[in-house]
Amino acid sequence: MAPEIPVCLSPDRNPRKPDILLPEGSVDTHIHIFEPAYDFTLNRGYTPPEATLGQLRDMHDAIGIDRVVFTQPSVYGTDNSAMMDGVDKLNAKAPGTARAVVSCNTDITDPEIEAFDARGARGLRFNMDNAGGMSVTVADLPALAERIAPFGWHMEFLFAGSELVNLVPVLAALPVPVSIAHFAYQTVPAGGVDADGFQLMLDMVRDGNTWIKISGANRVSASGMPPFDDVKPMAEALISANEHRIVWGTDWPHPNIFDEVVNDADLVNTLGDWVADETLRRKVLVENPTSLYRF
Repeated sequence: MAPEIPVCLSPDRNPRKPDILLPEGSVDTHIHIFEPAYDFTLNRGYTPPEATLGQLRDMHDAIGIDRVVFTQPSVYGTDNSAMMDGVDKLNAKAPGTARAVVSCNTDITDPEIEAFDARGARGLRFNMDNAGGMSVTVADLPALAERIAPFGWHMEFLFAGSELVNLVPVLAALPVPVSIAHFAYQTVPAGGVDADGFQLMLDMVRDGNTWIKISGANRVSASGMPPFDDVKPMAEALISANEHRIVWGTDWPHPNIFDEVVNDADLVNTLGDWVADETLRRKVLVENPTSLYRF
């Protein structure tokens, strides 16, 4: 008998207005949608709640987000249909406001990459922490990187924090920019800023080919809920290492969470605490993602 797939919590359906006003053109660089019309892969690690494009827009309207980057979730494997349909709908309504990071197998063709690019895709995602239906291995990365390099794409990664040490040589050798989500899962309980993995991440950011998403604070904090004071030193250290390589995202609808879900306004307020300077905040929310995702 197959093990039961856990059902994770729904997002907070009542996002508040945050205490700060985000700059015009702000980008949420890490969201997912889960539409009821699209089937999940059978070998997924969790079952997400319904999280539709309309609900996403309601949340973004509440917190002040103008542009968005969709990130392919593992529960859809390499079927990017749900995500790309959402990208198409947003770009049809407000041209150039939506981008995507897709997932693929090694047999993806150049015409397929070109077609994704035309619709707003700007990178490939590799979820090595909860792969679901994603089958690409570390050994496949160099060849895929060569394939996407002519399109100006990057590679985005999610992996267990303990894996960073092993992956650094591979990531450093890739001929495309690298993006790592959720502080590379360098958690506070595992050492935070003092951990060897976090120090390696700082070196990668300083080198300039690696971008870090200061997203998923609830996933790396010891408490799991705001105000995430214990994550602040990590965010500040990353920004200090290279303010031009830091982006931010809500991680809405916060999939694979089973205890308590954060209100997205609290994530904006947390960012305001981490990045009090408005010029620097504009760099993280507007200028940096505009560069990475070619808005």
